[in-house]
Amino acid sequence: MPNRLAHETSPYLLQHADNPVDWWPWSSEAFEEARKRNVPVLLSVGYSSCHWCHVMAHESFEDQETAEYLNQHYVSVKVDREERPDVDAVYMEAVQAATGQGGWPMTVFLTPDAEPFYFGTYFPPAPRQGMPSFRQVLQGVHQAWDERRDEVTEVAEKIVRDLAGREISYGDARTPGEEELAQALLGLTREYDPQRGGFGGAPKFPPSMVLEFLLRHHARTGAEGALQMARDTCERMARGGMYDQLGGGFARYSVDRDWVVPHFEKMLYDNALLCRVYAHLWRATGSELARRVALETADFMVRELRTNEGGFASALDADSDDGTGKHVEGAYYVWTPEQLREVLGDEDAELAAQHFGVTEEGTFEEGASVLQLPVRDGVFDAGKIASISERLLAKRVERPAPGRDDKVVAAWNGLAIAALAETGAYFDRPDLVEAAVAAADLLVRLHLDEQARLTRTSKDGHAGANAGVLEDYADVAEGFLALASVTGEGVWLEFAGFLLDHVLVRFTDPESGSLYDTAADAERLIRRPQDPTDNAAPSGWTAAANALLSYAAHTGSEPHRTAAERALGVVKALGPRVPRFIGWGLAAAEAVLDGPREVAVVGPALDDEGTRALHRTALLGTAPGAVVAAGAPGSDEFPLLADRPLVGGEPAAYVCRNFTCDAPTTEPDRLRTVLSG
Repeated sequence: MPNRLAHETSPYLLQHADNPVDWWPWSSEAFEEARKRNVPVLLSVGYSSCHWCHVMAHESFEDQETAEYLNQHYVSVKVDREERPDVDAVYMEAVQAATGQGGWPMTVFLTPDAEPFYFGTYFPPAPRQGMPSFRQVLQGVHQAWDERRDEVTEVAEKIVRDLAGREISYGDARTPGEEELAQALLGLTREYDPQRGGFGGAPKFPPSMVLEFLLRHHARTGAEGALQMARDTCERMARGGMYDQLGGGFARYSVDRDWVVPHFEKMLYDNALLCRVYAHLWRATGSELARRVALETADFMVRELRTNEGGFASALDADSDDGTGKHVEGAYYVWTPEQLREVLGDEDAELAAQHFGVTEEGTFEEGASVLQLPVRDGVFDAGKIASISERLLAKRVERPAPGRDDKVVAAWNGLAIAALAETGAYFDRPDLVEAAVAAADLLVRLHLDEQARLTRTSKDGHAGANAGVLEDYADVAEGFLALASVTGEGVWLEFAGFLLDHVLVRFTDPESGSLYDTAADAERLIRRPQDPTDNAAPSGWTAAANALLSYAAHTGSEPHRTAAERALGVVKALGPRVPRFIGWGLAAAEAVLDGPREVAVVGPALDDEGTRALHRTALLGTAPGAVVAAGAPGSDEFPLLADRPLVGGEPAAYVCRNFTCDAPTTEPDRLRTVLSG
């Protein structure tokens, strides 16, 4: 019989709706039940495309005996970390503080007052490699709760006190200057892997936000080393197994230092961020590889993640049926030489194996290989390779596909809107801009209420119950601002303003200017989460700083500019010390140092040839964080268009920064020079 999760909108929670465990969703009623029964709460946090979450579910939560023990001695609460990033953040901080590491599945034992007292991640069904079994943990915690309650309560209270004392050392309210950004670059250079690209050792994650900083730093200063690190990292990632060589799009990360074997789940946020990075790399260098990868990644998002309502789904699973009924990680993507021969015949299979690095031993498990593009001597026939790729892709489509997490997350859709709008504009692909507009329309229609408050998720056209957090407001504003620049439709600037007003009023500490991940009127947890560091996507804090800055450049709003600069004080403190984890903040700081530049393009119509040439040139400018407004003279679509007439009856571009303007120009070449950073 289904448990209480059967009516939830989260695909992850729905995966557990038929467990024999009597799950509750996160709610005050669950904790009231624990108080009434005088039992602790088991909090289990994961997400739908998490491999080890599936493993633990199969081994323990689908096991009748384990479920009966849980139901007797605990109130069990299941949380989708993607729906409730606030709950995840608060308890992950506690797990990391107590154990020195974290991850998912996250397993936390709480008092009925939601105070944590025992922690872990994955627990096996039987003792393994020094880990106790899940059953042993459940029995041990139950015994401690029954026999040493005072001790348990004391531990829980101490943990909550310690968490409250971990307030961020904010630094000061000034933005980073030349010195801090140079120190950040030096720190990145020290951690850079010159042989393989990327930063640090295994596992290797795509450093999307750091790459944006490097591209902006190069544009502003001309630092060749910054561009080299960005270009080489992008090439190595695109040639490795983390990039889907047949269907486009990136997996979550590489388990090795060489970008060979990915963790196969494909996340919307990674692909949105990387699509934009490769588009910006092409803008800076004209790299054909960057162009191809940006377009293939955009096409992947539209083809495989777009929902019926026009939004973008969260993720594709790492696991899929290997054809025998068994769910195996990577089964959809890997190939053996024998499988190549079956599809291509002997001669083409040999060529494909050479081109894609497929070996007899395999680069993955059980003799299978992840497709890569190893650097080889000699030249491959492009036509033949295209034919081989088409046939392999057609065959792959017949395999059982990985599951898709269909929930639409506001923040990640904001990132996708920005990426698709810019990629569509750069490469003359209006269909991609239209996809961005459709996703933005869905967010306005379904996720925004009359007060412009955001709901974090929706599924199948129904809004979820969870309030948006800071990253939702910031990333959706970022997407709307990009869409405004590309389409020349001022309504998107207006919507961004509504969202950023919430950031100023509900998420900002008026005293220090620091930002919180949850609104002042949000559900109270054991602490109000606040994290300025980038993880898999930009932190809400740095994303908000970037969006506030762009909005201020568009409108001249002093409160938004001041809020952005105060928020970037944390980058002044953290940038020189941990640049890998605050790349988006460093990128925003580059824009502050450059102005950012404000570009107004006026012409009789956006489809007028002269207007279009200036508008496109403005969008392709590499000056960090430059904002673009385009429209007819006298239009009230954008504040930047006010008092900007045509020049000699011709379309013209006006460029200003730091309260100073250049003479208007009617020549794209002149505009290109002004906006080249």
